[in-house]
Amino acid sequence: MSEHFILQPGQLSLLSIKQILDEELSCVLAENAFELIRASHQTVKKVIDEKKTVYGINTGFGSLANQTISSDCLKELQRNIVLSHACGTGKLLPDDVVALILLLKINNLSQGYSGVRLELINALIALFNHKVYPCIPSKGSVGASGDLVPLAHLSLPLLGEGEVRHQGQVISAEEGLKLAGLKPLELEAKEGLALLNGLQVSTALALSALFISETLFETAIISGSLSVDAASGSDVPFDDRIHQIRGHQAQISAARMYRNLLAGSQIRESHRYCNRVQDPYSLRCQPQIMGAVLHQMEFVGQTLQVEANAISDNPLVFAEQGDILSGGNFHGEIIAMAADNLALALSEIGGSAERRIALLIDKNFSGLPAFLVRESGLNSGFMIAHVTAASCASDNKALAHPHSVDSLPTSANQEDHVSMATSAARRLHEMIDNTSTILAIELLAACQGLEFHKPLKTSPQLDKIYQSVRSVVKEYDKDRYFAPDIEKIKKKILDKEFSLLTLTN
Repeated sequence: MSEHFILQPGQLSLLSIKQILDEELSCVLAENAFELIRASHQTVKKVIDEKKTVYGINTGFGSLANQTISSDCLKELQRNIVLSHACGTGKLLPDDVVALILLLKINNLSQGYSGVRLELINALIALFNHKVYPCIPSKGSVGASGDLVPLAHLSLPLLGEGEVRHQGQVISAEEGLKLAGLKPLELEAKEGLALLNGLQVSTALALSALFISETLFETAIISGSLSVDAASGSDVPFDDRIHQIRGHQAQISAARMYRNLLAGSQIRESHRYCNRVQDPYSLRCQPQIMGAVLHQMEFVGQTLQVEANAISDNPLVFAEQGDILSGGNFHGEIIAMAADNLALALSEIGGSAERRIALLIDKNFSGLPAFLVRESGLNSGFMIAHVTAASCASDNKALAHPHSVDSLPTSANQEDHVSMATSAARRLHEMIDNTSTILAIELLAACQGLEFHKPLKTSPQLDKIYQSVRSVVKEYDKDRYFAPDIEKIKKKILDKEFSLLTLTN
């Protein structure tokens, strides 16, 4: 695999983004972008030379847009906007998210609609390639006029201001620039605004959450299948004929996953002709639930694929016509709605898994020992692990409340409707933590349930999962300190060890 990725501006795919980040590839800008960037910058220079007044180039910003700025103050204007807008708060965004923000900002500016110099873009590329990540507080953006506050923090180090993180250590911007082979830049007309305008932070947060959610989706299919077997559930509800006549492709695909995972289970064959007619919905309706989840995730992926390549700056430079137009591409409503949809999906993944845990520990339904442990009473088994799962599921329900319906006017009512896209995307990562915890508990509970079916075994595919769980967590013959076991399985989940692809290898 090449150590470099040649970036064709505007042509990033979700697959290429994953490849760049997972393999830590450095970025090289395709040479055919150079002329577009140069022409765009020349268009901005022409405005200044002809002494025209254009928003963002020689005016104030926001509700100060009617203030004209003299030519000799334009560089100071651009520096000032970065400094004044860098007022974020909260925990710093993790390095993998900041790397993605940098990549998206490079992709955005390189398409030639922002009027910046190639020198500025190359500086961002140098930070990305040398893994010098600006320290960006997580809170401060309302997702309209772009992610102004966090992108100001992204831009500070280019001026020699603020702090960066390198190899996990927070250092001064001055030190970071040296590591990247850079010196502080003096921003030219429009460059500060171009750095700050855009939706790269909310998009990066949403994309990062989507990539992890895809892993959680596969894990939930696996843990749900294990629960079916542990609870002596039926595989009849996964029959393809049932799903074909409803017609939703995602549901059809999900049902196929369950059939493939459960095929060959000795446990299933042992009770195929038992008297139990139907299973509870959290077992029986998994293809319908997870099919809907998959459908939402596909929609989110399609939306963020477009947004990763979208131009969300303002004003926009159309060099071919010599026009500079003000619009509203910085408004993140579509990202906020996509993030809200992903939040619903995550809540349902965790919520349905919590219900299956409840079924497994209930001896009246599962037929297994109470709370999945022998000598219950003396031992509490999975009683309180389920309480933890319930706590996380309830937390997710509150977090799933849509952010896109919220708006607070800012900038003296000039920016009177905002998207809250950044907070919509940011909260997904808390939901991911909750959901991965619930799935870890379900995997532990289902594998414990399998112990009581021995010598009968689950399917060959699911037995691989059982063995993987047992490689780090032994069965529960009596009570023990539980939290470390959850964390071990949670780590395996987030390390993608419980994925459908892993089972096929």
